[in-house]
Amino acid sequence: MATEKATENGLRRRDRLRASRDFRRVSREGRRASSQSFVVLVAQRAGATGSARVGLTVSRQVGGAVVRNRVKRRLREWFRTSRLRRSGPVDVVVIARRPAVVLETAELRAELEALGVRAATGAVA
Repeated sequence: MATEKATENGLRRRDRLRASRDFRRVSREGRRASSQSFVVLVAQRAGATGSARVGLTVSRQVGGAVVRNRVKRRLREWFRTSRLRRSGPVDVVVIARRPAVVLETAELRAELEALGVRAATGAVA
């Protein structure tokens, strides 16, 4: 039996969305908040327990493989330390747009935290 260890980015398998049906459900049922750099969708998991899960989408329009992987690493690190992660059984999908590549770490964190709060509460800002 394999033990479930945290990856080097601190996210276990159960902390990530992997199935396309989960991405579709969050897209269909979730609340959305967007900016120039990101779209964040947050959906409650009915009848579920545990912590939040994250799914990342970084298309080729953002850049080549090296650039996309760098953006994904930064997004995983944000989620690992995010307040949203401790908000209970929710699923979060983050879609990166091209301007995300040039954001400094502090800007990325601030923008994602604001979008996460807006999406989770349904607030309009």
